[in-house]
Amino acid sequence: MSLKIRLARGGTKKRPHYGIVVADSHSPRDGRFIEKIGFYNPLLPKDHADRLKLDLEKAKAWMAKGAAATDRVHRFLADGGLVKPLAKSNPNKAKPKKKAQERAAAAAKAEAPPA
Repeated sequence: MSLKIRLARGGTKKRPHYGIVVADSHSPRDGRFIEKIGFYNPLLPKDHADRLKLDLEKAKAWMAKGAAATDRVHRFLADGGLVKPLAKSNPNKAKPKKKAQERAAAAAKAEAPPA
């Protein structure tokens, strides 16, 4: 059984709140879970005390048992000092594509004064 520490959505339409749960990876997102170890309310301001509550001791115990955190929960655990932050960087994604480079070159050529 592969375990995940992930978010389970609750709340009404346009008013979400999430429980941080340990669940089997094959169970539905909002369905059966093994244990609830915290909650996350994205509607509250970032500095609000009730935006995120997470029991780091339980998370550490579940990770020792083989549970893997999803990207968002991994970020929460990194903020708590339990794991290292994910280093994701794709500098090529920000580069202009081929047609944009051609347009920029044509604009630079037209802008240059004739010699």
